[in-house]
Amino acid sequence: MWDFPFLPEQASTFAGEVDAFYFALVGVTAFFTIAIYAMIWVFSVRYRRGKKANRSNPPTHNNFLEAVWIVIPLGIALAIFGWSAKIFFDLRTPPQDVMEVHAIGKQWMWKFVNEDGKYEVNELHVPAGRAVQVKMISQDVLHDLYFPAFRTKQDVLPGRYTTLWFEATKPGTYHMFCAEYCGLLHSGMIGKIHVLKPEDYDTWLADVGRSATASGGGSGNAIVDGAQLFEEKVCHTCHKTNQAAIAPSLIGLYGSEETLADGSTVVIDDAYIRESIIDPQAKIVAGYQANMPTYKGQVSEEQIVQLIAYIKSLK
Repeated sequence: MWDFPFLPEQASTFAGEVDAFYFALVGVTAFFTIAIYAMIWVFSVRYRRGKKANRSNPPTHNNFLEAVWIVIPLGIALAIFGWSAKIFFDLRTPPQDVMEVHAIGKQWMWKFVNEDGKYEVNELHVPAGRAVQVKMISQDVLHDLYFPAFRTKQDVLPGRYTTLWFEATKPGTYHMFCAEYCGLLHSGMIGKIHVLKPEDYDTWLADVGRSATASGGGSGNAIVDGAQLFEEKVCHTCHKTNQAAIAPSLIGLYGSEETLADGSTVVIDDAYIRESIIDPQAKIVAGYQANMPTYKGQVSEEQIVQLIAYIKSLK
């Protein structure tokens, strides 16, 4: 039945449970729909005009029937809630050793940057059997990244990072869609995700020339482009590695915890770095002055991803 348009192939670790929950909901809905309409027809025939039937409807009370009518629907509702909550938490909680990929949605294309800085446009290569987390942001309007075979999707918002994760189980090529109307060519905002065997993925990853061609220009590597942008924006004049620097050193900064001027702490992640570029006065690191200018409107979301990739590479 995998050729049936409304039943894509199951190709992720949680696709089977998502489908089972979906069909359980369909079954419950079908059961009560059929039962209600059957009773409507039964009573329509039994109490139709001219039919001799007792219509006195004397008042009665049955505590057992009332209890059953309360307990059974409550049990069904709680079962649905518990099962759906379990699936929700599975979909929102990636494992620790997840492989990170950045995604930038813009009218009307997807651009991906993997851990090694390689670009892909409307295509994404991932290894089978490894958890992949996609960090997404929109450069313009609301989008939605959807992988039908993996049974996962997530809104892609302008000005805010959102995430989804999956672990592909079967090598192959699968569909990728934008599932939120985003303008005139929304239907053309599609792509493919290629799931490769681990050894085949390593071979593809070593092919720098292929990703450079897919990038449509530049170096073909977000880390290299981020380093160049770091120099062009003269960020290195403040973010030096010595003690006399007027801004924090970026060496080994990503993933660490910093104390702010107000005494609170913050983890240096993608969202913090983006905020520091767009609104540098929002969170000031303790021991430093608010000297950094804003780069809002001067760098695109893609360039911010390049800078993040470069900063992450500074181990």
